[in-house]
Amino acid sequence: MRFVFIFFFLGQMSFLNGQELTTQTFKDTRVINAASVETLPGRKLDIRIGHRFGDLVGDAGGWSTFFGLESARDVLIGFDIGLSPKFMVGINRTKGNGPLKQLINTTLKYKVLSQKVESTPISLTAYTLISASTMKSSSNPDAINYFDAFAHRLAYTIQLIAAKKFSKGFSLQISPSYTHRNIVDFDDDNGIISIGLASRIQLSKVFGAIIDVTYPFSDLRTTENGYYPSIGVGLEIDTGGHRFQINFTNSKGMSENDYIPYSTSNWSDGQFRLGFTISRLFNY
Repeated sequence: MRFVFIFFFLGQMSFLNGQELTTQTFKDTRVINAASVETLPGRKLDIRIGHRFGDLVGDAGGWSTFFGLESARDVLIGFDIGLSPKFMVGINRTKGNGPLKQLINTTLKYKVLSQKVESTPISLTAYTLISASTMKSSSNPDAINYFDAFAHRLAYTIQLIAAKKFSKGFSLQISPSYTHRNIVDFDDDNGIISIGLASRIQLSKVFGAIIDVTYPFSDLRTTENGYYPSIGVGLEIDTGGHRFQINFTNSKGMSENDYIPYSTSNWSDGQFRLGFTISRLFNY
């Protein structure tokens, strides 16, 4: 919680004037890997498709894999529903890139605070993700997908997302989180605490530059053990009805229960990949 309080006091430094409600701290409900502080407006349906390819360069990339375009590390298809201006729910299916694959992900998101200039310096959103693997159960008791109980298929992430729109062109958010997997390898930890940072820079009316970084606090998830922080950079294109994103990231998985515990690719070794997301809003 100390990160939220620090962010709150930093939020007193505002470049905006007036008392109106601050809108579009981020243009989308997700940044690249991370969820953003935003929720959908009420009575809005967001249909979303995302894709992660293989390594762009490095030993597993280059021309032999057409710079990763011949590989699909993860695929997301799903939708989110705005039940009110503050509360949204969602469900999606991802291929998955950790030990547990074929994931059904359900999300809940509630905006606790909305930034108002001078009176409320930050926005604050609570976010929960629950993943269930639909893999076929193995007959080998030593396999991680030997699902002796349904609960072994489940993993969870909870986050508190604090964000501030410092100006019309610059937003920043911080998101402490806890990820718990009900089943892991014998030498792994079930729970992981992590911290995420994300930012958006408005380049023009249509284009925005986005970046997010997630760092897990785990003695096991160090560079010496082959784990790396999740880092993504991208370009966001807002056409009104559609939002289109092109990104590059070292994360192979697209959900928090994948990329927080299982980011084993290193940017400096060329182990990053092209990805895209297409989002379309509908009234209902």
